[in-house]
Amino acid sequence: MKKSTIKVILKHGWRVDRALHNYIYFVFYQPYIKVAVFFIDLLEKLTWFTPLVPAIQALYNRFHAKFISFEDVKKILSLNEDLVADTEKNRRIIPFKYAHKIIFKDPEHIAVMDCPCKKTIPPYISANCCIAVGRDLSTFWTDHCKKYNARKITQSEALEMVKNYRKSGHVTQAFFKVATGGVTGVICNCRPESCISLKASKITKNFATGLVQSVSSGYSVKHQPQSCLQCGACLENCHSGALTLNQSGLSYDTESCFGCGLCVDACAERALALFKDPAKPLPLDVDLVREEFVSDSLNKEVI
Repeated sequence: MKKSTIKVILKHGWRVDRALHNYIYFVFYQPYIKVAVFFIDLLEKLTWFTPLVPAIQALYNRFHAKFISFEDVKKILSLNEDLVADTEKNRRIIPFKYAHKIIFKDPEHIAVMDCPCKKTIPPYISANCCIAVGRDLSTFWTDHCKKYNARKITQSEALEMVKNYRKSGHVTQAFFKVATGGVTGVICNCRPESCISLKASKITKNFATGLVQSVSSGYSVKHQPQSCLQCGACLENCHSGALTLNQSGLSYDTESCFGCGLCVDACAERALALFKDPAKPLPLDVDLVREEFVSDSLNKEVI
């Protein structure tokens, strides 16, 4: 048995079920997503059946994502030290019950492999854009996911990949899953039409307001009308419908905004800017985590 597999098993302690789920999830990534897509399509026909809400919420507590701004993903992909924040305070960033650990160990070790969502959801494209950050996960991918073209890349290559995907309208998400130890480590470049978490969130919001699998980055958008040409470039990159353009100018709905920052990237006139919104979860900002959350994790280890 390879060392990377042993580490995956040991990480889960006595929870053999989670270790097995972790192994299956990545080694049989595409079939796993195919099954998930089947159930999501089924849910779309059952939005009237509200008794499903507790079951959906239980699932989302175990598998979810966090939108990340470009500046915050840049910090993650520039880490040169371990970052461990395993504390209940993490829910201020990732507001879910179980999977909210922020752990990057040996973050300079990065791997990338094909996105199973893009290969499973129309228009069925092959895109090498799922990124693993950290030695254990990236080594597991390169050992066991060769059929998904897993390969090692550098931090600068990963950052350039994110930058290019954002230029083509892809949002950046960090994924958390109980079966993988409840930690972050997977960063993906996603579009709503070909991402299972974004597809699921769009459907389950019809069951109950706020029932979403992907949560806000923690930022909202500030508009400077004096600089705005009302060209509409920002609208082309807004996947949440938060921006609309009418005779009165640009309108913005902060509640529906992902806080992904694509609209800010698209504005050549710098008429839009992100700001930390106190009404939303905190951003997945490495500096913030290091300053306010890591000390609690160290105290927990001592206790």
